[in-house]
Amino acid sequence: MKKLIVFVIVGFIAQLIDGSLGMAYGVTSTTLLLVFGIAPAVASASVHLAEVVTTAASGVSHIKFGNVDRDMVIKLIIPGSLGAFVGACFLSNLPGDFIKPYISLFLLALGFYIMYRFLFLSPRQDQQPPRKFSNKQLVPLGLVAGFLDATGGGGWGPISTPVLLANKGMEARKVVGTVDTSEFAVALSATIGFVISLGWEQFNWFWVGTLMLGGIIAAPIAAWLVRKMPSHLLGVLVGGVIIFTNVRTLLHAWETPGNWYATIYAIIIFGWAVSIWWAIRTHRKASLSDHLAS
Repeated sequence: MKKLIVFVIVGFIAQLIDGSLGMAYGVTSTTLLLVFGIAPAVASASVHLAEVVTTAASGVSHIKFGNVDRDMVIKLIIPGSLGAFVGACFLSNLPGDFIKPYISLFLLALGFYIMYRFLFLSPRQDQQPPRKFSNKQLVPLGLVAGFLDATGGGGWGPISTPVLLANKGMEARKVVGTVDTSEFAVALSATIGFVISLGWEQFNWFWVGTLMLGGIIAAPIAAWLVRKMPSHLLGVLVGGVIIFTNVRTLLHAWETPGNWYATIYAIIIFGWAVSIWWAIRTHRKASLSDHLAS
């Protein structure tokens, strides 16, 4: 019973983060399962099966609160689903650890750019019609993000969210809602691939059920938070998560001495906290100026 409660809470927290920041459900859940000794393929399969239900609940919630760009969802789900299916079928034969550091370096750079965009570009500079992504841009994004999501147990949000968020003029809540809604098709395709390659008997139904339950409870709360949270603050929070998670990946990949971890994490968390304070302060000053001008 104690373990049941713990994993429901983990599923709740993972979905709350994923639904409000557009990433981290797969990474958080898979990491926990690996800690408990679950094989990588089985852990990823269990997480993706749980995600079929949690992402469906999240997608419905985001659509209800108007957080979704429906045209972009349609353009993302086909290549994303294909990439996830292929990644799931060949997970055991892929050198996922080899490519992870290179992807993390790219995402780390995007994380810093997103922080810069939401901290130092004024709302007036950033309020321009969003540049529409073409199929030539969205198809490879969907393929790569879906493929890495299935092979690593999480990757759709961490890759898709920062790339889409780098588009000036696109609302942060629309990015998060679009990524979360399209993830349903990706999780479903990955699960089908795992069923074909592993079989139903390989799924850990205890993990699946508890993660589902926690995620279903959190999904509407997260979608509501995204709608209410100021765009500048949401952008800084997303940027911080991107930086933190990818620095962690790089530290492990480069086999950094363990005594460095606490120092590096402390620096990142301190900088992140200062950035959040600065974003709130800047927004208040801008709101006060607009109020006085009117």
